[in-house]
Amino acid sequence: MISAEKKSILVIDDEVFNLRLLTHMLSPEYTVYAIKDGQAGIEIAKERRPDLILLDIIMPEMNGYEVLAVLKASAETKNIPVIITSGIDTEEEKEKELLSQAAGCIHKPFDTDTVKAKVRSQMCSQMQIV
Repeated sequence: MISAEKKSILVIDDEVFNLRLLTHMLSPEYTVYAIKDGQAGIEIAKERRPDLILLDIIMPEMNGYEVLAVLKASAETKNIPVIITSGIDTEEEKEKELLSQAAGCIHKPFDTDTVKAKVRSQMCSQMQIV
């Protein structure tokens, strides 16, 4: 049986512009929760259990890699796939992305087609696992 309920995405990014842009891109197909703070994002992830998290790396107080580590260490959130969003495109950063437990990366500035394709791909791969 196919559920009519929309899949959900949690976007964690300290930049309001990015939150609005990603919400605008994704809300026609998904329920989007937009959060500006890493710690608040962790709490929402535990409470809402989204199907996917889009996580910015460069944030004050708690960076994206720290948030990712907490999410993956928690029994409540460890199975939620996380796609990193990053404006950094260095070899060192690419290596960190590969070594992280992220399901992928979307580089800024955001391209609508790329964002939608990567999100759709991740959502489809989840359906095959279930």
